[in-house]
This record gives sequence, structure tokens and C-alpha cells, in this order.
Amino acid sequence: MKKPAWVIEKERARRAAARETVWLFGLHAVRDALLNPRRERLRLVVTPNAADRLKDAIAASGMTPEISDPRRFAAPLDPESVHQGAALETRPLAWGRLEDLALAEGPGAPLLVLLDRVTDPHNVGAILRSAEVFGARAVIGTERHAAPETGALAKAASGALERQPYLRVKNLAEAMETLRSMGFVLLGLDGAAAEDLDSALAGRRAGPLALVLGAEGEGLRERTRSLCDSLARIPAAGAFGSLNVSNAGAVALYAARRANGAE
Repeated sequence: MKKPAWVIEKERARRAAARETVWLFGLHAVRDALLNPRRERLRLVVTPNAADRLKDAIAASGMTPEISDPRRFAAPLDPESVHQGAALETRPLAWGRLEDLALAEGPGAPLLVLLDRVTDPHNVGAILRSAEVFGARAVIGTERHAAPETGALAKAASGALERQPYLRVKNLAEAMETLRSMGFVLLGLDGAAAEDLDSALAGRRAGPLALVLGAEGEGLRERTRSLCDSLARIPAAGAFGSLNVSNAGAVALYAARRANGAE
């Protein structure tokens, strides 16, 4: 019996995903990936200087590095990449199911960050750092129109990518509905919202919270905005003050953490 076309396409996608690899670069990103038991590591390229600086992490990983001349660095990276003499080929991290991550054990009420088409890897990396600092369970993006796991993102995250779950879902609206059914309040950040962030957090019921952030410039899409339980703005002292999405995420995470009673 011939397999349906959708089954064949799904199997192809699964095989393609299994072949996908990511080159991480930079001393911090490579060190943390070498020490992460969740990582499937394939190839390590380092200069003599980087090998010396990473010797403990390399020993812990059990990998045999390729020593490369810094003037002809052997890893296939963009020439503009600031690799610091270290590059690691690896499989993307698999973080599991949204439902499991959302209610994973941790201090305080569950806190998530949802990203609506945030494509800049530097912004996503910075958000991952803030999410780790302020105790978010996970950062949720989308499979399309969102920053994938790349070396640039890992470097911007400065190690947080190895510890802070970054899950990309097929449909953000469906993920929001799933989280609402699990008891999450969905709070969207919108510069034009009538209510400020502190008021919105003070007025909500205690419990699981998901902060929803939109892309720079466009902000939240209309569909995403309509699925939020409420919208809030970060008040500015000046008439024209604004923050980019990574800074707004850090402020919102800090405020949410304080509202949850965690100092």
C-alpha cells in the first residue's frame, strides 16, 4: 500500500531535521556546549590558544579537537564571525513538549516568554539571557519567521542557550490556546496599551504567566494581540521613549518576577 503524500513529507522532514547541524562559535558558547550533556557534538575546531583556554571543557566532553591555524581557520563560518579560535559543530537542542516545559519544576509560579516573529538572533540571545536570570521556564518562538538556533544566537546568549529552553512551535496561536487551557495568563506587551505593566501585573490573579513580545517595528500581530488576556505598556519618562524587544523583555521579566514575590 502506497503511503499518503503527507506521511512521506513528514518522514522527509524528520530525516532532514536529523541531518541538520549548527556551528557554534566563540569561547563562551563553545565551552558551555562542551559541558552540556544534552548536546550531540560532532566536530570541534580550535586554535592552539583556544585549545589551551578550553582544555578543561574539552577534557570533560571527551572530544578530540582539530587544531587549526588561526590564519586559515578550518571551520566553515561566515568570515565576519568573531569565533575567538573556537567552533563546534553540533545538533540543535531538543527541548521536548511545550506542556512539559511550561509546568516544569522551579521556584515561584511558572513564567514563560512568547516571541511573535522575533527574527534578530542578537535580540533572541539577549532574551534567553534575561529569561535565565529571572527564572523563566522557557522562551517560546515559532518554527518560521523566527530566529533559529545559530552560532550568532548562541554567542549573543553567552551560554544561556545551553540551559534556558528555547522551543520553536509550528503555530504560536495554538500554543497560546494550549497555555491558557493550562491556567496561564497571557500578557502582551504593546506600546499603545492603556494599562502600564506594573498595574497589569498587580491586578492579575497569582499563577502561571506568559509574557508575549512582538517583533521590533511591527509589534504583536493582530491575531496574537487578540489572544492575549490583557495588554500592557512599559511606561517611559519621555514622550518618545521606547525600548527594543530584548530590553523590553528584560524589564518585563524583572517586573513579573517581583510581582510573583521573588526578590
